[in-house]
Amino acid sequence: KVLLTFFLMAAAVRLKQFWNHPAGPKTIHFWAPAWKWALVLAGLADLNRPAEDVSLPQSTALAATGIIWARYSTQIIPVNYNLLAVNIFVGITGIFQLQKKLRWMNKS
Repeated sequence: KVLLTFFLMAAAVRLKQFWNHPAGPKTIHFWAPAWKWALVLAGLADLNRPAEDVSLPQSTALAATGIIWARYSTQIIPVNYNLLAVNIFVGITGIFQLQKKLRWMNKS
């Protein structure tokens, strides 16, 4: 019982820190990256799409914004690791789709 009480108290402290963090759920700095994960899910759903159906401008835009915003998220204060993670994944999915489209274009 003592161990459970200790665990619950430690969890409550961590939850309060998370809640009151400058990039926590009370701010846009939390919710903007949270919603941006939908782009990652859409990109993952498109991985099985045939290369001829992949949009070159869209893949380029996703790759570029992912890379640019990943860099930006390390420069702001406080560093927003949620924003960093989502933009790394957006960039990776964009780059993957971009290389798939470019390889298909070179074969055609």
